[in-house]
Amino acid sequence: MNGLATADGREGAGKRALIIGVRGFTGEYVARELAAAGYRVFGTVLTGNAAGPDVFNVDLNDRAGLAAVVAQVQPDVVIHLAAITYVAHGDAEQIYRVNVVGTRNLLDALVQGGHTPSCVLLASSANVYGNASVPVIDEDVAPAPANDYAVSKLAMEYMARLWMDQLPIVIVRPFNYTGVGQTDNFLLPKIVSHFRKGARRIELGNLEIARDFSDVRIVAQSYRRLLAAAPAGRVFNVCSGQSYSLESVIDMMRDIAGYRIDVQVNPAFVRANDVLTLTGNNARLTAAIGPVETIPLVETLRWMYQA
Repeated sequence: MNGLATADGREGAGKRALIIGVRGFTGEYVARELAAAGYRVFGTVLTGNAAGPDVFNVDLNDRAGLAAVVAQVQPDVVIHLAAITYVAHGDAEQIYRVNVVGTRNLLDALVQGGHTPSCVLLASSANVYGNASVPVIDEDVAPAPANDYAVSKLAMEYMARLWMDQLPIVIVRPFNYTGVGQTDNFLLPKIVSHFRKGARRIELGNLEIARDFSDVRIVAQSYRRLLAAAPAGRVFNVCSGQSYSLESVIDMMRDIAGYRIDVQVNPAFVRANDVLTLTGNNARLTAAIGPVETIPLVETLRWMYQA
């Protein structure tokens, strides 16, 4: 399909994109971004969820099922978003089984599928850096994962290296990002939800924790542009370069909602191995795809509040 001439000048015209985890928070935005760029978008969802004409029910640990999907779609680009993404997820075995073994099953299916994509983008996480000793983290900072989720993502990265001589793999390490549709067990949606309901009180963990927050729409745009550039074999931070403390987020929401909420620190929400500050450097990303648009966090929060 890559070689077909078309009157449609969009970058994805005549190409097939396969999104693993298409109905997840990020997958929904990536699907819209790729469809707008002209791709025909296919996707996978977990068995038991509603499928559709171009959406397949398959589990990452169903090797035969994955192989059948890849053989049918013959994707030109692949973006792998399916994972256990909640850091406090209680089942460590499932984290490793899905995030490491499941990814290996996908890469094996792509190699055996008879059609090599032009780019395979794997979503890792900035959590792999742990509590870095530098104020701004670039891709050369040594990983120091501090929880099972982060260890599983770093293990996934190392496992993927075994396939880089056979597949054009790009690894992304997104820092925190948010937007409409993210579930309330993530921090910013929880805070926004409390303000939307007019709650007078909220329980949070360490208010000094600071994160580099991006808007999910910009993350999806960055992923699309990386698929087009296909800088195989490389790792990229996806981030805004600016961190915000929870306290500053509360202040922004106070201004948006027009009232002050009573914040209580719940010791149960303070994790001993929590990463205190994550601020990313996206210079390598911008060198590969050009300038990355930023949406101020206060505008993302207002979008979520008004949705």
